[in-house]
Amino acid sequence: MAFPHAPLVAFGVGLVATILLLVKLKLPAFIGLIISTFIVGIVAPGVPLEEIASETATSFGDTFAGVGIPILMAAVIGKTMLESGAAERIIRSFTAITGEENGEYALFGSGFILAIPVFFGNVFYLLAPLARSMRARVGHSYSLFIVVICAAAATTHVFVPPTPGPLAVASEIDANLGTTILIGILVGAPTAVLSGLVYGKFISKRIEIPLRDTMGTTTEELKEISQQRTSTLPGVLEASLPIVLAIVLVGAQTVTDTFFAASTSFVSFFAFVGDPNFALTAAALASAITFYRSKSDDLEAWAEELTEALKEGGNIAAIVGAGGAFGGMLAAAGVGGYISNALQGLGFGLIVTAWIIAAAVRIAQGSATVAMLTTAGIVEPLVGQLSVHPAYLVMAIGAGGNILSWYNDGGFWIITEIGGLTQAEALKTWTVVTTLIAIFGLVFTIAFSTVLPLA
Repeated sequence: MAFPHAPLVAFGVGLVATILLLVKLKLPAFIGLIISTFIVGIVAPGVPLEEIASETATSFGDTFAGVGIPILMAAVIGKTMLESGAAERIIRSFTAITGEENGEYALFGSGFILAIPVFFGNVFYLLAPLARSMRARVGHSYSLFIVVICAAAATTHVFVPPTPGPLAVASEIDANLGTTILIGILVGAPTAVLSGLVYGKFISKRIEIPLRDTMGTTTEELKEISQQRTSTLPGVLEASLPIVLAIVLVGAQTVTDTFFAASTSFVSFFAFVGDPNFALTAAALASAITFYRSKSDDLEAWAEELTEALKEGGNIAAIVGAGGAFGGMLAAAGVGGYISNALQGLGFGLIVTAWIIAAAVRIAQGSATVAMLTTAGIVEPLVGQLSVHPAYLVMAIGAGGNILSWYNDGGFWIITEIGGLTQAEALKTWTVVTTLIAIFGLVFTIAFSTVLPLA
């Protein structure tokens, strides 16, 4: 006889196993996550025993297929932008405008704008070297720099189309795209400020995250570069080219895919060059050329440096893939469906109910996008009950779907490994930021829908 609460038990066992293996026994993240994935599969009766290993490999492969090339190219971008002095040159341009004591505002603004057309992970790949370079230059506030980038980019990632998550939800519940974009900015701006700048300044006074060797670059190299004369660094245009190239290519693909007929060759071209696999490869090539021109005229030494970056990126990609496998096994165990079904009859208004369902599914299986799409499918038949514009329902779903990023979310491991954070530091920064975005996002959604219902 089937045990009706088996998915919940599988989720609890998976949570305990992950904490025990990663926190108490301190196993390498990849090994701990794969073992936890197997344990969830063994406990969950909905996953046949003979399929547990193949399901783990499939989920790992699906995740790796989405992030493998971008992460490996991001490792090249990170190392070469830092060691060529390109990241330092960009930071000096920022601080010339904001002042060295206010550099976080430049990182915050960049993250908020860039994540509208570009996936959050890709924005973090590009801005993490700037945060590290900023920390090397000023000598403090790394937790603030990480938080403002994460909060700004994660907020627009779940609120503002044409980012794929809110775009798909808006389409599912038939919310006008233009109105959804405007309301997304309206809700997202104060949410990002409170979750990023305000919380960032709060946590920065309480924890000091040191620079660590990561992305193939040592802290000593960063500090040495931060002391170089500006005249010895690449020019601003050359230094910025990898970031500009990636953003323009991916952004153009998003715009053409959203606003032009899919059958045109114009759209097909940008679908190719704007795919993150190609766009980040092009950006990595541009950054690597600057590194070669600035630091070496020895092709063999240059190739060895790039190989070192790829080794670091391979470890990061493997960990992210393992996080995806863990989340995929929780989904196969039926955890998301169990929780969403249990929450549908709570009797809250539709805005709050959608938020709760999205939050529960996100916590259970890890992916914000999956949580958003799952919730949209559940609440779509109920949209007619709304007394406000459906775009507010998109905001509630996006907010709930962003909550509590932890071990089963690939984004958690991207922040940890690329940012050079310990798991505890990531929980105090990234995990808290995602939860604050969820809470403030719901508060501002309810507030604005009350004052400006647009129904």
